[in-house]
Amino acid sequence: VKEVALELGLDVFQPEDVNSEESIRRIKETGCDVIVVVAYGQILSSECISIPPLGCINLHASLLPKYRGAAPIQHALLNGEKVTGVTTMFMVEKMDAGDIILQEQVEIEEDDTAGTLSEKLSQVGAKLMLKTLELVSRGEAPRIKQDESMATYAPRITKEMAKIDWSNTCERIRNQVRAFNPQPGAWTTWRGKVVKIWMVKVDEQRRMTTGARCGQIIHIDDGGIVVVAGDGCVRLIELQLEGRSKLHAREWVKGARISVGDVFGS
Repeated sequence: VKEVALELGLDVFQPEDVNSEESIRRIKETGCDVIVVVAYGQILSSECISIPPLGCINLHASLLPKYRGAAPIQHALLNGEKVTGVTTMFMVEKMDAGDIILQEQVEIEEDDTAGTLSEKLSQVGAKLMLKTLELVSRGEAPRIKQDESMATYAPRITKEMAKIDWSNTCERIRNQVRAFNPQPGAWTTWRGKVVKIWMVKVDEQRRMTTGARCGQIIHIDDGGIVVVAGDGCVRLIELQLEGRSKLHAREWVKGARISVGDVFGS
């Protein structure tokens, strides 16, 4: 956004604190009719929100009131949602709690990651924001109150949240890998080093070996590394050892000298 703004000769202002006296003064001086907020890392004060006569409009990557917060895309994938979407709303001081203007659903595909889903939502969201601004400019924007009893939250992602617990279900592990791709990357440990897992599938064909531990490798072939999970097996397809490049499992195995019986996360 900054690069395009500069190319178009528009003023760019990046305050460390959007609610500071200097920032408030500069925003007021623009004489803006409306403020649009998308994926902004600061919460606007009531004073800031009250500046534009037509309001502050926020685009949020979920179907509010579900998944309020900093990481709605990741949490939707982590929870195995089949549908998500985008919402435009009038901002209030409470996070993602303002009146809804418009919403649009987006299906979550089986192979979607946070990266691919974010791209889909950004395309849909841009068009929805244009429709929203047209309604706002004409004074025709609806104000739909959010049902607080239906609100759920999507807190900021941490590295620890991306650590794989191999005793979880196969589907949970698959969703975890999707949710944290590309950032920060679902991870485990092997021989004291961090290994990021970038692609995984539930292996419906292979059964758990009697006596095998969760995280244990029970089979390796050109299609990947089969690992025991809480309720079955998953096939690791793309991995990355710390300090190295991403590799398909068949190439990773050659360099890592990993073998059947080794255990991830031990």
